This record gives sequence, C-alpha cells and structure tokens, in this order.
Amino acid sequence: MSSNSELLKKLYNAFNPFQPLPAGDPNYVDCQDVRGDADILEELGNRIQLANQNTCQLYSGHRGAGKSTELLRLKDYLEARKFYVVYFAADEEDIDSEDAQYTDILLACTRRLLQDLKTIGDPQPVLNWLKERWQDLKDLALTEIQIENMNVEMQICQFAKLTANLRAVPELRQQIRDKVNPHTVTLIKVLNEFIADVKKRLPANRNQLAVIIDNLDRMVLVKDGERTNYEEVFLDRCEQLKALDCHLIYTVPIAMVYSTRATDLRDIYGDPQILPMVMVKTPHGEIYQPGISKVKEVIARRIRQFAPDKSIETEIFDTPETLERLCLMSGGHVRNLLLLTQDAIGRTQDLPISERAVRRAITQARDTYRRAVENQQWILLAEVSRSKRIINDDQYRSLMFNRCLLEYRYLDEDGEMQRWYDIHPLIQGIQEFKEALENLP
Repeated sequence: MSSNSELLKKLYNAFNPFQPLPAGDPNYVDCQDVRGDADILEELGNRIQLANQNTCQLYSGHRGAGKSTELLRLKDYLEARKFYVVYFAADEEDIDSEDAQYTDILLACTRRLLQDLKTIGDPQPVLNWLKERWQDLKDLALTEIQIENMNVEMQICQFAKLTANLRAVPELRQQIRDKVNPHTVTLIKVLNEFIADVKKRLPANRNQLAVIIDNLDRMVLVKDGERTNYEEVFLDRCEQLKALDCHLIYTVPIAMVYSTRATDLRDIYGDPQILPMVMVKTPHGEIYQPGISKVKEVIARRIRQFAPDKSIETEIFDTPETLERLCLMSGGHVRNLLLLTQDAIGRTQDLPISERAVRRAITQARDTYRRAVENQQWILLAEVSRSKRIINDDQYRSLMFNRCLLEYRYLDEDGEMQRWYDIHPLIQGIQEFKEALENLP
C-alpha cells in the first residue's frame, strides 16, 4: 500500500462519526463561544458541586451534536473534584431506542451500577430481590440455571442476560416489563441500600457518587392514545427517575424539551440544558466566520495527527472553497461534519480531496434528508427558513428530532442569549423545498 493510500485510510478512520471523544482528547475543539456560551461544566457540573442534596438534571440537544463528548468531559471534571462517576450509554446493551419505557431504564441502571460498583459495595440486597423473582424471570432470561447456586459474579451475569433480552428479543420485552413493573418501588429501595453501602466504602479520594445516563435522547416518540412514551418516562415516572440516592444526569429527547410539557419538566428537574449547533451562519444568512473557523478546526485537528506538515486547504482538500463548502453544508452539526468528511474521503483515490468528491458526498446526504421529510412538512421548513422561528407543534418537534431543523444561539450586545432556528443547509438544494419557498405568500 502506498504512503498516500495509507494516509487516506488513517484519515477515513479519524472521522468516525459514531465514536465520542474521551475527555482530554487532543482532537477536542472547544466551541463554547460559537454555541451561545453553552458550558456543560458550568451549567451541570457546578450545580452538582454546590448542592447539599442529590441533584437530577436533564441534558438535551440534537443527536450527533456532541453531547456524549461533553458528558465525558463532565465525567472527567467531576472525577477531578472527588466524585465517583458511573457513565453509560443506555442504548448500547440494554435499551432499544425504538421501544423504550421507564422499566427498561431502571433495569439498565441496576445492571450498570451492579457491574461498576460490585467490588466497592455489597450488592446482596439487589441480588436478593432478583432471587425472590427468579422463578418468574428465569425463562425470560432464557436460562434454566438456578440463581441460588451461583456466586455473586454469576448472579450479576444472569441479571445482565435479562436486561440484554430487553433490547435484543422484542417478543420478550413486554413480558419482562410486566413481571418487573409491580416491583419497581422495591427494586429502587434495594438499589438505594446498595448505593448507600457503596458511598460508605468509596475510595479516600472519592466522597460523592454521580450517575450519567446517556443516549436516552435517542428514544423514538411513541404515542399511546393521548400519552407519549416521553411523558411516561420523564413525567409520570419522575419521582422514580429521581429516587436513586446519588446525583443523576439523564439525556432527554429534544422534542420533549420543546413540547407543551416543557414547563412541567422545568418544575420537576429545573431547566434542561441544551447543546445547540455551532453557528456557521448568522440569522440573516451571512457566513459567521468565528463558527466556520471552529468547524474547520474540528477537521484540522483530526488531520494534523497524521499529516502535520500538509496544508489542509491545498494539500488535503483541493481548494479553500471546497473545505468551506463542506463546513457550511454541515450546518455546524458535528456528526454531519464527520459523516460528510468521511464520505468525501471514501470517494477519493488520491489526495487532495476534490470538489467533486465533496459535492457527491453532499448530494448523497441531501437525498437522505429529502426522504426524511413528509410531503406536508416542506411548507413548514420554508416558513422556518424565512422566519427563523418554530411553532410549538408536533410536526416541528418531529423535524427537530430528525435534524431537519437546527437550533442556534448567540450572545447579543447586552450579553443576553438569543435563540434562533433554521433548516439544515442540505435541505436548501432540494427541489421540493425550493418550490415550497416560492409558494410562500
């Protein structure tokens, strides 16, 4: 393989869009000043430090905006301040985002706390709870093993099998919920006994416990009559969500934050913190150079680790205009930026990455967005494109959930945070959108 081919391979993998950066990664770019001064360490971390009692906070934003990377920064920040932090992505092993309910989340939290803290505290109260219900649950864990005959490690393993089936075996999912639902209060009670024991035995350099549950924002909206699964989890079950005896942070779907229940969320959890897009254009449609520079820096950091001596604008990309177009078409959405860049690299046989490769990556992504929009929604997108505002309506929330509408923030001359909305830039080139824009009164 030639050195150029080897470099292309390294660059292609450097733009993996589905791998959040760990805390302290040299590729991380601080975009706070082009995101309306949003700072997770101040908005979530400082509140946890100052509070005398346990806190329960919500964190939201568009999928792929960079929330997981920010939450991993928060984990590092808290650990540097004597916190023991359990972080996990709920949809990786235990929860199906297409069909998630509160019971699934509680079981996922239980499994992960057992797994992470079993060597610190005594998990026996939780395992006793499991033993009492094992006769009902063992078939749903797809095992005939008698849990009484196992050591602690194996008992926890069997619990993990049960939660794994929540995600992997749809036909068992509701059966597991039906068996566990009547006992969620007692499960929380024994889980808190375990947590209390853990907190007594934390290492000397740790004096508090925090749990961060990521990727709940990926939950797909499901309606059952007038109620939604979002309401069932974050409102109907709020007391149970908050009941664990530690500091808690849950990610929440952005559509829930912009629903008619937003004030209820605020009353229960305080204001949910939202991670907006990197602002690459102003509300008036002009290029916002500070934002573009940050987006270019996101690309440059990942390239420089493998090609420190090459010019990004003329040796990696064929022209500065090609690079800028790629940055603008991302809309300041980090995952879209990585996807577009990786796709353009995947269409490149030899450096530099050409305007043609970038154009084809943009065209491919634009077609995906075209398929995501229902026919009656084109007029809504046209209206937002003109007004830069959204209406509190399910259709607009749907368009935010699938990233067709993006949120931006900036500080005005008085230092006040201003919020505005726009369509994803990829949508601007879609014929149906152009026609809807022309037909606006």
